[in-house]
Amino acid sequence: MSVHFDLVDLRLMVRVAEANSLTKGAEASHISLPAASTRIKNLEESIGAKLLNRHSQGVTLTPPGQAFVHRARLVLGQIEHLRGDLQEYASGIKGHLRVYANTTALGEFLPEVLKRYLATHPDVNIDLQEKPSNEIVRAVMDGKTDIGIVAGSVRTENLQTLPYRSDSLVLVVHDGHPVADMPSMPLIDALEFDHVGLHEASALHAFLNRECEQLNKPLKLRIQVSNFESACRMIEAGVGVGVLPESAARRHARSMAIRLVPLSDAWAIRSMQICVRNFDELPGFARDLIDLLAEDARLARG
Repeated sequence: MSVHFDLVDLRLMVRVAEANSLTKGAEASHISLPAASTRIKNLEESIGAKLLNRHSQGVTLTPPGQAFVHRARLVLGQIEHLRGDLQEYASGIKGHLRVYANTTALGEFLPEVLKRYLATHPDVNIDLQEKPSNEIVRAVMDGKTDIGIVAGSVRTENLQTLPYRSDSLVLVVHDGHPVADMPSMPLIDALEFDHVGLHEASALHAFLNRECEQLNKPLKLRIQVSNFESACRMIEAGVGVGVLPESAARRHARSMAIRLVPLSDAWAIRSMQICVRNFDELPGFARDLIDLLAEDARLARG
């Protein structure tokens, strides 16, 4: 099969899909409706399958059309990354790294590592984003990010991995809470209380919501905050309890009247991994960061 398309075709199909309209997709692509229709017809003939279902209310994607638009978005995203990278090279930046990490790694472990790395790599910029582990794996596989740090039992068999840190999720309560002296408790019992949680975009929030769905019991969020320190202060004030990484909670417990209750659920122990598509294909400045992360993991293990 000989398939020919260009970036105009990719952008056109994405915009048609977003608008559910060939007319609006053509307008957003700044081409005429007949030209857009001809382009899509030529695509369908090249592929040998319909990409759009046309009806009186507009258009919808066929299964081949959905696959086409999914891949088109990835390609267009990579082109935007390329454009940004080249602009940075032109302004004196010699490298650009994209790192996706889970909540604990980003908030607790990466700041010191990245401080050391950036001090020795002044010509490298880093785009650091917090994502849930399953999204990180997909992003590494799709080439959206160079390095991922994931936690838990997420499947990484198609990627190359290295062990990183480990941490546990604990229930944090104020000093006088009825469960403050318990040796441990399962999450399902902790769901009886009002909770202090992180904002909805956080990876930890998404993870806890999935666990609550498995238990068929809601997470009763009394208030949501932006970081671990704010969460601990709210917990200290008696607003609610919270599920937080032990490393963060223990650090704040030194100066706040809060207590840590271990969660007895198996998933509460969170082993982290560094994952990439291929270590050998990373540029040298990316491998330097991997080396620093590996050294950080060794020091943590003692």
